[in-house]
Amino acid sequence: MRGWWQELAGLVVPVDCAGCGAVRVLVCAGCRDALSGAGEGPVRPSPRPAGLPVVRAAAVYEGAVRSLLLAHKERGALPLAGVLGAALAVAVLAGGSGGAGDVVLVPVPSARRQVRARGHDPARRIALAAAGRLRRAGVPARVAPVLGLRRAVADQAGLGARQRRENLTGALAVRRGGRRLTAGAARIVLVDDLITTGATLAEAARAVRAAGLVAGPGAVLGAAVVASSADSFRRIERLPRV
Repeated sequence: MRGWWQELAGLVVPVDCAGCGAVRVLVCAGCRDALSGAGEGPVRPSPRPAGLPVVRAAAVYEGAVRSLLLAHKERGALPLAGVLGAALAVAVLAGGSGGAGDVVLVPVPSARRQVRARGHDPARRIALAAAGRLRRAGVPARVAPVLGLRRAVADQAGLGARQRRENLTGALAVRRGGRRLTAGAARIVLVDDLITTGATLAEAARAVRAAGLVAGPGAVLGAAVVASSADSFRRIERLPRV
């Protein structure tokens, strides 16, 4: 119910841009441009956690991009999922569409207590928006929320790279029915709103591989996020908008 009321309020109550504060607009043209994907590129945290697949990010996590992501995740600005999903779609598309079959987006799950506190699951909501954008661009895409936490984990905020790896090791697993939900995938893409140390995506990749979801011939596993820190980008390239 909380999510429903937040979304309705965002449609009927005048709001200011969550990125810069421009009045009476959800996302102003300048902040929307920051999420256009013009600076999309591959990212690689240092140190790189073992098992981390190739990760693409749509934008640098700073300024307006940071503000928009935090507004969506922590302050319940649910209508922002559209523009964030469009950015994620650019990063997904940059990694290729695979062979014959669907591109399956697998969102990194939030802990149940976080979902309850926020009133929504940010990564899953953005993934759904990205899949819709990809389908409109002619790319067969769908979301398969097959990952779940199988044990409690500590809040990652304030933890270093090594602590995050230790906190998450073995924490994720593919839910029953995961093979069915990802069947026919030409490419499985792990998706999240943000990458910092890469520990979460590396653990998600381990769980997906352990369940045999990418064992088929030609199966590809990748990862895509909305944003990453500037020093993790290996290069910057310009790509057309999705």
